[in-house]
Amino acid sequence: MAGVSIKNLTRRRTAPRIVFSDIAASVLPEWDISLVFVGATRARALNKQLRKKDYAPNVLSYIVGEKSCEIIICPAVATQQAPLYRLEPKAYCLYLFIHGVLHIKGWAHGARMKECERKLLARFNETSHSYRHRHRHVPGENGRR
Repeated sequence: MAGVSIKNLTRRRTAPRIVFSDIAASVLPEWDISLVFVGATRARALNKQLRKKDYAPNVLSYIVGEKSCEIIICPAVATQQAPLYRLEPKAYCLYLFIHGVLHIKGWAHGARMKECERKLLARFNETSHSYRHRHRHVPGENGRR
C-alpha cells in the first residue's frame, strides 16, 4: 500500500503525520515514501556519502525503487533556516518535504517549481500563521530568498 512512513531520529516535534501523507497523495499518489528526520551529524554524513558534499543539508531526496523513495530532513538545519524565510520551523519542514517530493516527481528548480511549492504549502500548512503574505520568502534556486 502506498503512503508515507515516518521515522524521527531526533527529539524535535514535526508536523502531524497526516499532513505529510496528504501532501504525498496529492503529488506522488501510489508511491511509498520513507520520511526520516535526522540530526545534523547524520545528515552531513549522508550528504557526503550520497552527493559528495561536506555539509549538513536541510533535505535530501532520492528514489530507491519503482515508485519508492526516501526523503531525509534535518530539523536542526531547518530550524536555523526557517526565520530567514519568515516561516515557523514546522512549516519550513513541510516546505522541505514538498520540495523533496517535487524533485522525486522529476521537477527541477525554477519558477514552476516555486509556484507549486507556494500553493502546496499554503494548502497544507497547519501552523497558526497565514502563509498568504509570505510567498516571496520561499527559498530560491540557491537556497536563499
